[in-house]
Amino acid sequence: MKTPLAVTALATASALLLFSGPLSAADARTKLAQAKTDETKSSDAQSAIVYKAPLRGAPVTRVGGGTRSVATKQIALSALAPSETGYTMRDKPTIYWYVSEDLTSPVELTVVSTENLEEAAKPALELKLQPPIRKGLHALSLEEHGVTLKPGVEYQWFVAVVNDAAQRSGDVVAGGSIKRVGESDAVRVRLAQAAPLQRAAVYAGEGIWYDALDQLSQLIRAEPANYGLRAQRAGLLEQVGLTEAARYDRAR
Repeated sequence: MKTPLAVTALATASALLLFSGPLSAADARTKLAQAKTDETKSSDAQSAIVYKAPLRGAPVTRVGGGTRSVATKQIALSALAPSETGYTMRDKPTIYWYVSEDLTSPVELTVVSTENLEEAAKPALELKLQPPIRKGLHALSLEEHGVTLKPGVEYQWFVAVVNDAAQRSGDVVAGGSIKRVGESDAVRVRLAQAAPLQRAAVYAGEGIWYDALDQLSQLIRAEPANYGLRAQRAGLLEQVGLTEAARYDRAR
């Protein structure tokens, strides 16, 4: 069934035919494609994914996000995390970060447990990515690196652009925090019954930031040219102040 917007767009195209003469096949295809795009944008606005932070008023744990100079470039680096501790229901989730420019410097990623001093002294993950590193959103799968989050334990994670290995004070650093929480029976049922995009909305509505972002990102990887999915992710990022990364998605 066509939505009212699609019907209106098609009616407009029909009117143009009446008053402007017949359209070529290419023009007709262009108008129909535009109608579909407008319909998608309208649908996105009506079904925006809303993140409900579970810890309103909690201490800010996200760091970085500013613009600094690296190898004569001004870059913005962000951990795609909420301001406060973000939740996941997965033992081996995927975390995301963003950089605004292509990099010719290495990037280090670190995950540290805050369970106790002994755990904090030995990072759960230390990973170095060698350049070139392209601008945009990047994923780090903890599963691929054998990292399992303990339930109820807060972990801090950091991404650093190493401008000079001999002078680490010049690093550009961003970071966030993550905590694994349990999955209630009610949420499990809702997820099982939901379509893929709706699952992202379920996670976000329950305050499960990392799983909502990952669900959307997986859909985008499957359909990289889908404007609606990118708009949904941009909207989610904007809700927690990640405007640089959101602008990148909207520009794509």
